[in-house]
Amino acid sequence: MQRPDIHDRIEAQRLEREAHGRIRVRRSVVRRDGVGCEVDGRWLLDFCGNDYLGLAQHFAVVDALQDSAARNGAGGVASHLVCGHHAAHDALEQEMADWLGTPRALLFGSGYTANLAVVQSLLGDGDTCVQDKLNHASLIDAARLADCRLRRYPHGDVEGAIRQLRALPEGAAMIATDGVFSMDGDIAPLRELALVARAQHAMLYVDDAHGVGVHGPDGRGSVAAARLDAGQVPLQLATLGKALGSHGAVLCGDAALIQHISETARPYIYTTALPPAQAAAALAAVKLARREQWRRDKLQESIAHFRAGAQKLGLSLLPSDTPIQPLLCGDDRTASAMSAALEQSGFWVAAIRPPTVPEGSARLRITLSTGHDRLQIDALLHGLARARDQLSGRRAATPA
Repeated sequence: MQRPDIHDRIEAQRLEREAHGRIRVRRSVVRRDGVGCEVDGRWLLDFCGNDYLGLAQHFAVVDALQDSAARNGAGGVASHLVCGHHAAHDALEQEMADWLGTPRALLFGSGYTANLAVVQSLLGDGDTCVQDKLNHASLIDAARLADCRLRRYPHGDVEGAIRQLRALPEGAAMIATDGVFSMDGDIAPLRELALVARAQHAMLYVDDAHGVGVHGPDGRGSVAAARLDAGQVPLQLATLGKALGSHGAVLCGDAALIQHISETARPYIYTTALPPAQAAAALAAVKLARREQWRRDKLQESIAHFRAGAQKLGLSLLPSDTPIQPLLCGDDRTASAMSAALEQSGFWVAAIRPPTVPEGSARLRITLSTGHDRLQIDALLHGLARARDQLSGRRAATPA
């Protein structure tokens, strides 16, 4: 028997991606200035990043990073359980637990590894993890790592979740869901899912990567917006690299669960701790997010203005009151062509294609930030309408 050649396999896969218009290209940003960035020698307005509150370049955040790096160095040195845990990590964990109203918090290098850690350490063979169909890839991978039974219900379908749990009554169970869905921008029905979890003796885990900082009272996220607490949502995840403009993620919730995860989760035990300087920067960003409500107020005004303008121009957005404003394009090539046309007009809006989103739902994922002003948003709206009309004109001129 002859084994398949890996290079032949990946070349065939590349050709298939190319045929479907799904080649992914990595772009290099030379420098950033607010919502502007230099890419390939030209300045673009960034409407696809996740710095929702405009904190990534805030002078207090950058000063905290530089000051801590000068005192503690640039590296994390070792894993948390060896000698890598620093007072800066403690301070960040305590601030996050206090903000989100949970007994304890645990810092991770990324939201991806945090999700892997949670599911792997709490579930195993014979257990069940029930997930929304549109959950982030890290939650799906987490269930696979845990070797538990993974069941997925239709997006936002609470009845689907309860059917999945009733079909597998044996073993421990977890409902895992995004709080704000990263590609659609809508919010999970958390109160209903909490009732399902209680009725089925399952644990509800919420990855609120895109909710904490911008959603809910004082920016405390989707769980707080749903008027739930740590008793109903024993674990929730807040990432630091989106609205909080930094890097890493913090798991917040029940003290016993977090202690267990810190002692048993492979993605926590076997990785180097986040550099203390990065934790110091994140702490500065969290404090700003907590006290500067005007950032959320301005962001909500921008979201409303953008949606009203899109409606006037006949741009069909998915229903979303979050900074994530998806414009469905249908096929992959249309999404890519729209993105390219916008770039020619000076706007950076990423085309999102399968497998990141379901087949037939390629889109422009437009994101808004506190840093955008109304003139920039209006310019983007007209750029979107112009790109749509240009593409429609080309199709009409093409012979059948």
